[in-house]
Amino acid sequence: MYTCANCTVQACGQQTPEKLPQNCPMRNQPLMKEALETYALPENHDFYITASELEALGYCQWPRIKETIQLCLRMGYTKVGLAFCRGLRKEAKIVDQLLRRAGLEVVSVICKTGGIDKEVCGIPAEHKVHPGQFEPMCNPIAQARLLNEQHTQFNIALGLCVGHDSMFYKYSEALVTTLIAKDRVTGHNPAAALYCAEGYFKNRI
Repeated sequence: MYTCANCTVQACGQQTPEKLPQNCPMRNQPLMKEALETYALPENHDFYITASELEALGYCQWPRIKETIQLCLRMGYTKVGLAFCRGLRKEAKIVDQLLRRAGLEVVSVICKTGGIDKEVCGIPAEHKVHPGQFEPMCNPIAQARLLNEQHTQFNIALGLCVGHDSMFYKYSEALVTTLIAKDRVTGHNPAAALYCAEGYFKNRI
């Protein structure tokens, strides 16, 4: 079992293979070799190189939205998909404007597309946020398929719910990046709860 999260050696970042822990993933050389070869595949090579170059170009200077735009431009994408949460429609409009200002065509689809009540897909009435009322289901599969239909070259996920985002990734034919990870309690800054895990959030996570 691999336990990189608790490693105190980090030989991977120092070119010190002699210090590898016994359960270090780097001991699995066949897998490492296969992974490295996979980066050379036509569908991966240019994308990975471009993303890695952007890491250096904007290091500690560019916000994620600029990195995202630059990735699209440098990859030659012209049509970008934006799958967003209704609760972040204001942010979605800003992202849409920034992408268009950069010369990109934007296809955006809101999470509640379809307008289907949650109970139709099997969510019990008592598990609605507001039981007894019409409450549209989040529809990440439809979001993905609508963007697939429009032949977007790259998709951006903006504030989709935990799990719903997973289904969007699963059904999207284009590669996806997450611009905002939803966290209603921390103003969409999930790391804040981790930084406060031993203090203010100790009894909330």
